[in-house]
Order: sequence, then structure tokens, then C-alpha cells
Amino acid sequence: MKTYILCLVFIVGSLAQEDLSGKVFIFPKETKTAHVILKPETPKPLGKLTVCLRSYTEITRHHSLFSLATSGKDNMFLIFPKPPSITSIYINQDEIQIRTDTEVLDWKHTCVSWDSDSGVIQLWVNGKLHLRKVSNKGFTIPSPASIILGQEQDSYGGGFDAGQSFFGEISEVYMWDYVLTPEDIKQVQVNDKIGNFLSWTSLSYEIKGDVLVQPKLQCKSLGYTASLYYEC
Repeated sequence: MKTYILCLVFIVGSLAQEDLSGKVFIFPKETKTAHVILKPETPKPLGKLTVCLRSYTEITRHHSLFSLATSGKDNMFLIFPKPPSITSIYINQDEIQIRTDTEVLDWKHTCVSWDSDSGVIQLWVNGKLHLRKVSNKGFTIPSPASIILGQEQDSYGGGFDAGQSFFGEISEVYMWDYVLTPEDIKQVQVNDKIGNFLSWTSLSYEIKGDVLVQPKLQCKSLGYTASLYYEC
């Protein structure tokens, strides 16, 4: 009985749900172990979605920003930048490459939406919409899903490769079960917009390995053109 109670305390103690406003996850180094597991507020199949997050990194190789896997499908939904000027979006294992602007060393705001009705994928980076692509029209992402920051899943909840890991800072992760409008995207970039599937202001998560929760110290861009201004 004592062993059972200790195990239960350890499991509960490793989980957290909190308002992470003004905070970041810091991934200090390249590794095949460090990651954060995200727990949706209401797990369910998805025929539409939008994911937005901010990232800051010095990585010049391929890496994962957001990895969603289901049983038997590791790249069910994956945001996978390939610096200096390509971002790959995976839907149901299908890779769609979208050309983006050259990477710069600064906070980057990324939003990706997908609509099963049309198959249209939208990639927004720092408020700019890039060329739209189409993938998996009529498909539905099944539930349950394993959602991970910091690693790219090659199997459900695992199969990590250090050479595809993220190191740097990630903040303000939100997910919706619908496609945000262009006006919504601007609102998310400037003021945030609470996600109904994953929300940074009430995030259920579990840290595995060397990942830190720290105050966000860098500024974020509030502009949409070459003339940017910042809020700290």
C-alpha cells in the first residue's frame, strides 16, 4: 500500500495545470530525451484545427516545433521548420513544404491551420500568410493523440532523435478545433486569443527531462510590416 501511494504521489506531482502567461519553456540543449507533453482540455477527433506558438532559437538544422501523433501515425500533424527558408507541415504522414522568409534570430510567431473540408493549409509567420497548400481533404485526425513540444515523434509518444530536437525557448502555445480568420491571427499575435483545445493560460502539461519554466524576458513584435515595434 505504501508503494502504491508513493507511486501515485509521484505521478500526480509530475503533472501540472497552470496559467503560463509571461513564461516560457526553455530547452537548454540538443537532446533525445527532453520534451513537454501537452494535455488537451477536451480530447476529440479533429477535422479542423489551428495551432499558434512563439519560438526563439539559434537552430540552423531541421527541427520540430509541434508534434502530434496517433496510434500507428507518428506525423499525424507536425510543424517542422527546415531553415533557412522552408517549413514542412505534415498531415496524416503527408509532407507539404512551404517556402518562407529567411530565418532571423528573434522571436518568431507561427500559426498553422488546416481545414478538412477543403484540405487547405495556411501557414502564418509573424503575421504574414504564405502560399496556401492542400492536403488530406475529407480526412479526420483521430483521438487520442500524443502532443509533444521539443521532440519529433517517430512513434506514439516516443522514438525521438536528438538531431530533430528543438532547443531554445517556446511560449504562448494555443490550439483551436477550428480555423482562425486572418483577423483572429492578428489578434493572437498581438494580444493572444484563448485556445479552446490547448491554452497557454490554463495549460495541462508534463515535463520530461531537462526543460525549465522561466519568465519571458525578450520582447515580442507587435507590427506586421518591416516597421516593427515591440512590447516587453
